[in-house]
Amino acid sequence: MGYRTEGIRNLCLVGHTGTGKTTLAESLLFAGGAIRKMGGVDTMDSVCDHTSQEHDYKHSLESAVCHFDYDGIHVNLIDTPGYPDLYGRAVAVLSGADTAVIVINAATGVELMAERMNEAALEGHLCRLVVINQCDTPEVDLEQVLANVQTRLGSQCLPLNLPSLDGGGVVDCFFQPDGGETSFASVADAHTRLIDQVVEVDDELMELYLEQDQELSPEQLHAPFEAALRNGHLVPVCFVSAKTGVGIPELVEIINRLMPNPLEGNPPEFFRDGDSDIVVPRMEDPDDHSFAHVFKVEVDPFRGRLGVVRVHQGTLRRGDQVYVGDSRKPLKIAHLYKLQGGEQVEIDAAGPGDICAIPRAESVHFDAVLHDAPDNAHFRMRSARLPPAVFGSAIRAETVDAQRLADVLALLVEEDPSLSIEQISATNETVIRCLGELHLRILTERLAGQYGITLEYHPPSIAYRETITAEAQGSHRHRKQSGGAGQFGEVMLRVRPLERGDGFRFVNEVVGGAIPYQFIPAVEKGVRQVMDSGSLAGFPMQDIEVTVYDGKHHSVDSKEIAFVVAGRKAFLDAVTGAQPILLEPWVSVHVEIPHQAMGDVAGDLSGMRGSVLGTDLLPSGRLEVRGEVPLESIQTYHSRLKSLSGGEGSFTMVFSRYVPVAAKVQSELKAAYRPREDA
Repeated sequence: MGYRTEGIRNLCLVGHTGTGKTTLAESLLFAGGAIRKMGGVDTMDSVCDHTSQEHDYKHSLESAVCHFDYDGIHVNLIDTPGYPDLYGRAVAVLSGADTAVIVINAATGVELMAERMNEAALEGHLCRLVVINQCDTPEVDLEQVLANVQTRLGSQCLPLNLPSLDGGGVVDCFFQPDGGETSFASVADAHTRLIDQVVEVDDELMELYLEQDQELSPEQLHAPFEAALRNGHLVPVCFVSAKTGVGIPELVEIINRLMPNPLEGNPPEFFRDGDSDIVVPRMEDPDDHSFAHVFKVEVDPFRGRLGVVRVHQGTLRRGDQVYVGDSRKPLKIAHLYKLQGGEQVEIDAAGPGDICAIPRAESVHFDAVLHDAPDNAHFRMRSARLPPAVFGSAIRAETVDAQRLADVLALLVEEDPSLSIEQISATNETVIRCLGELHLRILTERLAGQYGITLEYHPPSIAYRETITAEAQGSHRHRKQSGGAGQFGEVMLRVRPLERGDGFRFVNEVVGGAIPYQFIPAVEKGVRQVMDSGSLAGFPMQDIEVTVYDGKHHSVDSKEIAFVVAGRKAFLDAVTGAQPILLEPWVSVHVEIPHQAMGDVAGDLSGMRGSVLGTDLLPSGRLEVRGEVPLESIQTYHSRLKSLSGGEGSFTMVFSRYVPVAAKVQSELKAAYRPREDA
């Protein structure tokens, strides 16, 4: 099984939960002949929702890969979960696609996850396609839904087709400008707007179009259409009903004729470690050196680790040996699969642009680069930015020892890069951090059902962070003598605050060999120890630049451990004078309520130290209230919102930013901190 790169389409279905992404995937698979009959989420026989947990929830909880062939093209689909709590799982797989298909429910309009995934696709330089699903839902104002899409996602969202007057089909607006009657708008007007938008990216074509008043053929428009998709100048909109099949044949044709193949989409950005120059893989030659990126890892207790990869250069073949990053031990590809949800179909090879899976790949990890050439050992890919895991709970295993728990949690982190495990030195706790209450519940159920591990939970723990607000300098001389060779190292450094969210930056400005080059990593290691464990109240530090500019060494007594200790204590010395503060996570909340509950809900958000940022009238007639509140204040919001809205309210939250905590809270946390004594 093999496909030319020009004949491949890679699409990622994204959007809010309940929009019908999994049903859309099922309908496309059926239209392409990959399945004999359509399954469903409710009947628990869809291709993509294949796990028992997904059957219980009747929603996608994991990203799933499937594929179909149609008229000489091979389409890879990635179906993603739509719960806001599972945003990290959805955004992590975007690097496997060329096009993000943003699915909208016609009955509810643009919701939170559609906006967030649209932003992530923009950041990842993906082409975008909006699909308005369930377009045959009775009494839905589709003109208002399209206006809602253009308001929330951008005016460049233009329809490629429109619902027919009787609601039983769609009318093409691109290939056939003199199409039939529609339920709203004019096909001719929609066609003109599309062509105007496309030719704006091609000056010569625009001149031909305007001056000669010449109708352009689809062949003339193909290249500028792809250019408009690549630079975000055009986001096509299609109407479908995945459940009844309305618009599905037309959507398959659009995927075939208009969606970019891997050579037409924006190329992935790879970098060599320590170098900012972008490297673009060569996809034209399938016999070139192989180069692939792991965008998803699945770990099964019985079948082992499965790496899902996108091939960017060359060809992966069964029996090949490849290297994982800078590892010197090769990985032999004993088997190679195409995935059809939970089914694995063995293949011989996967060429440039295709998606495949490698089983029993124990050395593979998320975001790894696979290659067969030593020159590619230090390449990495610029992947989508994952959200910080701020919703946490202290845990203790009731049924297994600590080491067994740590091993299993490490496997879960391998599969889900939006999950993190944290050791809080201030409280001697193991904290599992994720993106929300549902995320934590899903993980808990999987630990119990798949691994037989029952956890005991403490109240949710807040992911406080530490940072500095001023520049300062620090130094420390470490000297230790205990008979024979001793330890000696002296470090001088300065610190300065970075913009919020910039993380950590280490700069070496030592000249003249004051600290030998081989000991600089030891200094950084000591600094990172403090960054991880904190200095003020035992919480990790962030948004700090550390510059090592001077020091001293001894020709006999200087060792790595000496500069680790000196770096750690010099950094602590500098932080003390840099006005350290504690930060707390704030979240953006989207609350959907009946309009009569607006006053009570707005007042409650303000009472939680939060603020209301705006309101929107949804197509359903309900109100969406957008606001920001501290995570600590919203931990028990579910029950309170039910009371305020008469049981008819719902809300979603996503991480927004870190904000300095109140002085009283900082004093309390600082007073409770008991730093660990060490050398």
